[in-house]
Amino acid sequence: MAGESYLIAGLGNIGPEYALSRHNMGFMALDAWAQAAGAVFYTRRYGDLAEVPFRGRSIYLLKPSTYMNLSGNAVRYWLGKLPVTEERLMVICDEINLPFGTLRLRKDGSDGGHNGLKSIIECIGTREFARLRMGVGHDFQDGGQIDFVLGDLDAAQRELLPELSGKVREGVQTWILSGIDRAMNFVNTKNVEK
Repeated sequence: MAGESYLIAGLGNIGPEYALSRHNMGFMALDAWAQAAGAVFYTRRYGDLAEVPFRGRSIYLLKPSTYMNLSGNAVRYWLGKLPVTEERLMVICDEINLPFGTLRLRKDGSDGGHNGLKSIIECIGTREFARLRMGVGHDFQDGGQIDFVLGDLDAAQRELLPELSGKVREGVQTWILSGIDRAMNFVNTKNVEK
């Protein structure tokens, strides 16, 4: 409904050394959205926040400054400060169990081994919030997961970021306007090709 507010939390780690890392897919998607909308991020408590108007609604884009494993502190804080409930929260994060270019939107669920989602679930006390996972692939040996997710995207993957980020933005907007089922149908059906 018009006048409602939404909180879209893109997960990542702060600092230039992580800017293009796989773990920062949430940050990259929100940066592209803000740029396309002409919005500016301002440094606030627990993160950088931008407001994007959309068809009479306010969409708040949040990039937590707490590092990935403590993302829940930022999400809990901003859920308390903004006129937003868990039903109007979406979290965007990386996912090693999906190939690069694949997006998966779910209305709720477990953390799936993702420390950022785990922190959010623990801090807000529910798993009942939407999450959009951005595939980064699984190209690492046993024990190499941390180095992989903190490693940079390759040149071909960086070229696909604008298209991928655009699909994320469209998926979130579909969720806001038409609900989670229609948004899942849009997001989960077609991959961005490498």
